[in-house]
Formats: sequence, C-alpha cells, structure tokens
Amino acid sequence: MSKELIMMLTIFVPVAGSAAVPFIGAVSARARNVVSLLLVAASVIGSFIMLPEVLSGKVITVSKTLPLGFNLVFVSDMLAVFMALVSSVIGSIIVYYSWGYIKPYRNQNEYYFMVVLFIGSMMGIVFSANLIMLFIFWEITALTSWRLIGFFREKDYVLKADKSFLVTVFGALMMLLGFVMIYGQAGSFDLAVIKQTFASSPVPNIAVILILLGILSKSATLPLHTWLPDAGVAPSPVTALLHAAVLVKIGVYVYARLFVSTINIADVWYTAVPVIAGASALVSAGAALVDTNLKRIIAYSTVSQIGFIFLGLSIGNETGIAGGLLYILMHGLAKGGLFLCAGIVEQKTHEKDITKLGGLAYTMPLTAVSFMVCSFSVMGIPPFGGFFAKYFVITGAVTAQQFWIASTFVAGAFLTIIYLLRVFALTFLGEPKGRAPKEGSFVMVSSVVALSVLSLAGGVYINYLTGPMQLTVQQMLGLLNPVRGTQTQVMSTNNDKQYVLYASNKIKGIPSRHSGTISNGVK
Repeated sequence: MSKELIMMLTIFVPVAGSAAVPFIGAVSARARNVVSLLLVAASVIGSFIMLPEVLSGKVITVSKTLPLGFNLVFVSDMLAVFMALVSSVIGSIIVYYSWGYIKPYRNQNEYYFMVVLFIGSMMGIVFSANLIMLFIFWEITALTSWRLIGFFREKDYVLKADKSFLVTVFGALMMLLGFVMIYGQAGSFDLAVIKQTFASSPVPNIAVILILLGILSKSATLPLHTWLPDAGVAPSPVTALLHAAVLVKIGVYVYARLFVSTINIADVWYTAVPVIAGASALVSAGAALVDTNLKRIIAYSTVSQIGFIFLGLSIGNETGIAGGLLYILMHGLAKGGLFLCAGIVEQKTHEKDITKLGGLAYTMPLTAVSFMVCSFSVMGIPPFGGFFAKYFVITGAVTAQQFWIASTFVAGAFLTIIYLLRVFALTFLGEPKGRAPKEGSFVMVSSVVALSVLSLAGGVYINYLTGPMQLTVQQMLGLLNPVRGTQTQVMSTNNDKQYVLYASNKIKGIPSRHSGTISNGVK
C-alpha cells in the first residue's frame, strides 16, 4: 500500500467512518464503542506507518486540482505526522476511557459520532496544505465541539457551548479574511505557492493580526480565553479532548505551520506574540490559584500552559521551537490525564468543589497517584517530560535575549507548582469529607494510569525524542542538511493527481534568530 493512500486513509477513515457510528449504535452499544475506537486507532496506525518515511526527511504530497483554488492538497511531513500521532494516540485513550464514563448517560450515539468526527477533522487540519481545506476542517471541529460541550443539554450548559462556538467562529472568520488577503498576493491558497511568494518578504501585518485572532480564539489565549474554563460543563473525556489532545492544539499547530514553517512575518511579532503568551500564562495561573472548581482550575492551567507552547514557537530559534513542539506532546499526555482523573473524582463524589473534597487518596489510590504524576509533568518537575519541554522553551527565550519574557515564564512555572499542589492537597489529602468513594471502573482507571506512565516515560526517555524534534524543526525552517536529497521526484502523475516525494532543501533568507540546536536533551 502506497504511503499516499495511507495518508488519505489516516484522514478519511475516522471522518467518513464516523457517519456509521450512530447506525451501529442503534444495533449494539458495545459494537459502537469498539468501532469508534478502531476508527481513531486507524489514524494512529497510519501515522506510525508514515513515521519512518518522514523521519528520513522526506515529504509525501497528494494533490488534486479543483476550481477556484479549492485544491485538495495534503502533505505528510514531520510536523504533520508528529501532530497526528499526538492527537490520535491521546484521542484513542480518551475514546477508550469514554466506554466507562459515558455509559450512564443519554445521547451516546451522538457522542461517539461527534468525538470520532472531531478527531478525524484534526487529522484533516494537520495534513492539509491548502488554506481553504484547512479552514473547512477547522470549522468542523467548531461544530463538533459545540455539540460536545453542550452534551448534557441543560440550559446553562448549552449557553456555555454557544459561547465557545461564537468565540471560536468569530476568530475563524477573521482568520479567513487573513487567508483571503494572502490569496490576493500569492494568487493561491496552496501553502507551497504561498511559501514561495513570501520567501523574501514578510506577510502584511494586518493579515497576521487577522489570522492570529483565529489562532488565539481556538487556543483560548488571552483575551479570547474565557470560553475554555466555561467548557468544563462538558463530560470529562470531552474536556480532555478540548484541552489536551485536539482543540486548543489546533491553534498552536496552525501557528507553527503558517508562521514558522511557511511564511515570513515582521520582526515585531517575535516580541509581540511572546508578550501575549506571557500575559496569558500569568493571568490564567492567577485565576487557577483562587478558583475552587476542579475542572475550571485545570482549564485555567491549560490556558497558562498554552502560553509556554506559544512562547517556544514564536521566539524564533530552534531550541524554543523544539521545546514548544515537545510541550505539545507532554502537555497533551499530562493534561489529558488530569482531566480524566477529574472525571473519575466527579463521577464518584458528584462534587467539583475542591474545598468539599479531601482524603480521596485513601480510597482512590491509583487515581491519586496518576493525578500527582501528571501534575509533576505539567509543573515541570524533573525527570518528567514537561520539565525538558519547559527548559527548552525558556532557554530559547534566553538565547533570543528576551530575558524579561523568560523571567515571566519562570514565574508562571512556579505558580503552576503552587496551584496544582493546592488542588492535590485539597482533593486527595487530609481527612475524608462525606462518604468514601471507590476507584472508578477498570477502563477509566487504566486510561489515567496509561497517561501518567507515558508522562513519566516521556522524560525518562527524552533522548529518543530530542533527535526527531530537532529534525522536525530543521525541516520546518528549511535547514535540513542537503545530503538528505534536494531533487523533487514525481512518483506518478495524471491529469487530476500528482504524487510528490521529496526531501527538504536548505533555503535562503533564514533570519539569524533561527540559530541554536538541541542534542540529546542539551542545547
């Protein structure tokens, strides 16, 4: 089977297969659950199959020309496969967890349909190399997340789902205007053409502002962040998808794809975006310090930690970008575990207020240990994976001589330690309050244990990740060693399709800010 076909199956198996989920559910709930997991797992398998190819520095492109610039162009490179693996692996664990969590509730067929389509749309976004196709998949995630946030259908919950939809769709429309401005200069929505057009000159600042509005709204970054804590009314596996695996990561991915890998931007943005990220990290960390709702605290933590990712990607050097990408993975694993642990606590105690909890470590030890392990990674405690990611991000800021920004994020890291220790102490330590709940089901507990183990393994085996991260960054910046190959090889062509396999070549005009490397976990 060709790698091109595998890439298309990675996208469209969950997207198209999601339509069958409600019909299967009408016959058998168990079959529906298994099929939902298999559809998401298909993206995991497809991404792993493509991994050796892209690690060699090659890029797989499938292109079909359509009228009015709506070309079907999908590209599999190291950035795309990395994001696909992060989203699909964590998404698979969340779907498996849902078998236990969603079982008591109504509308299960719609739930699994929306979740699978949600994850499939993320695959479409990460492999899309045409701005219109990217926008279409982007909006599908808005529709599915809207339904999932309002899953319980209570009036207040539906209003909060509407809020999230309106904020993210407003941002998306602004982003579309930015895409149109880019089209006006490049004459195409295809990223390859856009990259060539803006190879020697930055994209207009107004286009950057419009696109950033879309990115910041989807990634829940200050000042467009308030919808994300409100989305905590959704089922816990949904909040895990929103915060850890898919939704908020869409924004940072598009930032990486457009402003790091494809087009040049004015120097002012290498300062402006880190400042926005720093403000978002500090303000949301302060909110997490005073809130008492378990899921809202974790949500504010997500807003804060997304700031670290934006800092890494926007600082403009290899070390920072590698740290930002690495933190997408580490934050996804750990934050997914925190939300799924919160789901177990909520279901077993019917309580979200941490001041009314306590002593749960005695009756829910596996959940407590998993929560603590995932918290350590988010805090940035060595040897957990989050430590190395934050180290690279802050080192990148120092290398770029943005010392005040680096200091801001060091302060944010300390606040993270304080509010997560507060949550753990009030929830799991001290004297039990009320009845003593038992552990969650095997499916739910095994899911959080798996995410906690992966969070620890990501740090212990960090040397196995730094190499691929460095290659990913170098490919994004066009800095791969030309020895990997410089010629474009057309595999097969016809009137409708062109399959291209090539290795990235070093390009001219890379700013000096891109200097800096990582090796075996050490800059």
